[in-house]
Amino acid sequence: MKIDVCFSPALYPVYHNPEAIVVVVDVFRATTTMAAAFSNGVRSIRPVATVEEAEAYKAKGWLVGAERNVKRCGFADFGNSPFDYTAEKVSGKDIVFTTTNGTRAITIAKSAFRVITGAFINLQAVAGYCVRHKRDVVVLCSGWQDKVNIEDTLFGGALVDALTFTGKYEPASDAAIIARDMWMNNKEDLIAYLDPTDHMARLKANDLADSVPYCLTPDSAIVVPELVIEGDTLVLRRVVTI
Repeated sequence: MKIDVCFSPALYPVYHNPEAIVVVVDVFRATTTMAAAFSNGVRSIRPVATVEEAEAYKAKGWLVGAERNVKRCGFADFGNSPFDYTAEKVSGKDIVFTTTNGTRAITIAKSAFRVITGAFINLQAVAGYCVRHKRDVVVLCSGWQDKVNIEDTLFGGALVDALTFTGKYEPASDAAIIARDMWMNNKEDLIAYLDPTDHMARLKANDLADSVPYCLTPDSAIVVPELVIEGDTLVLRRVVTI
């Protein structure tokens, strides 16, 4: 089996494989937040691509998490910080969620064999899911407004490393090798490596960098959010891997 890394949603048509598992990643912060929310007992998350869709759900009484350009939308109950989704607030609840990059990437990948979301906090859970399903894997990096970012590429490299270590996977392209090399060369101090990056600057400028250490700490979650399509609605549900 093979694993590939797509550095941006804009490149996804080149990497699309209808028989593969697509792992959507948005380390800062959407897919980290999803894993945290499911760990804290959220029942389901409906990812929507636009603010307008989220506002329509809010008008119907849904709990809504919404973010644009790292900032929480004014109408929303939650933003895009994993710390917003505490067990007290979300356990047993259904939430609608929209973010600048991550939820859009999920909608782009929806026709794959399976779509799951990954982050450093559920890295080994995602690896285990992929191995059990015995399928090729494409990591879809959410990036930033279709531009490549480093943090999502690092996660792609970490997953390439984890899956090739099992002996069951091999890199599918140079992109997978680039991502793995980036991870291997910098995994000992991710915070220092990411400090000068664009997205870190955005988080710092808005006093939102408090979640960065959490976002970069591997394997605090054993859940894998998995996409199901119910009619025309995209819904993420929780898969426990251990």
